[in-house]
Amino acid sequence: MPPARHVAHAQGALAALLSVLAAGTQPLVLAAGLAAATGPLTAQAAPAAARIEVLQPWSRPAVAGTNGIGYMVLANRGAVADVLEKVESPVATRVEMHATSVSGGVMSMKKIDKAPVPAGGQTTFGPGGYHVMLIGLTRTLKAGDEFPATLSFASGAQVSVRFVVSAGMGPPPAHP
Repeated sequence: MPPARHVAHAQGALAALLSVLAAGTQPLVLAAGLAAATGPLTAQAAPAAARIEVLQPWSRPAVAGTNGIGYMVLANRGAVADVLEKVESPVATRVEMHATSVSGGVMSMKKIDKAPVPAGGQTTFGPGGYHVMLIGLTRTLKAGDEFPATLSFASGAQVSVRFVVSAGMGPPPAHP
């Protein structure tokens, strides 16, 4: 049934329910009628939103005024795909998403505008792949430091995250 017909159907059902209510019908009958009237409308509801969890957000040490890097895993616990569109952090004058690729034995890095996060899946930002470039660091990032960032998704979701600066070439050990 087209959406306009669903609305007309619901309006008609609501009018019938109001007349039943005016006649003093029992609440159980009213509740059953409301459920029947709204049934077609709920079938048209948007699917559940993506639920993004940020795992292992980490960075490497870097000196103020230079560029830093951020890595993480975006796990989508929802049934709907989403897209990371923007990353912001007060520790950099500008933040960009990049993808690293190798072609003909030459590694290159390219700015990207979006990073898809599949429904029920993961997108990894790690060495040799997607990563967050922190351009023009406003402060030095030392091992053990943490800094905030905000991730903005196509769905409208915004996720706050704290990156931990690692002493090594991988994420710091998880805290118990």
